[in-house]
Amino acid sequence: MDTDRIDQIIDRYEGQASFLIQIMLDIQNENRWLPRFALERVSQRLDVPLSRMLHIATFYKAFSLAPKGRHQINVCMGTACHIRGAGRVLDTIRDLTGIGPGETDLELKFSLETVNCLGCCALGPVVEIDGKTHGKISAADTADVLDSYE
Repeated sequence: MDTDRIDQIIDRYEGQASFLIQIMLDIQNENRWLPRFALERVSQRLDVPLSRMLHIATFYKAFSLAPKGRHQINVCMGTACHIRGAGRVLDTIRDLTGIGPGETDLELKFSLETVNCLGCCALGPVVEIDGKTHGKISAADTADVLDSYE
């Protein structure tokens, strides 16, 4: 992402600081994270202190200040999923990718997170990858599901 693209995103919101979170979300969506130079550019253009932007970026889980993988894996650890084997699925994903929750692999292919609930308890255990729900997944199915992503 270059400065021109950041400026285009800011201009989409007419350079108004009231759209700060949406501007940050748009940058995050295109880049998979918020690079410091992007935050500095937004800070400069909107006349918002960088410290405020960093506070927002660290407060909301939707933001990341570190590079994320091309594919976001969310493993539901809610009660229904946990009882149905989500822990085994998570262990399998750890074994296959070499990363734990909150981490990204070195190739920037996968980022892994655990979540408290994905809202589809009847399908547990559930893994969501890039917004696509994989329900009733077993540890044995996990490798095939991951292989389908590049």
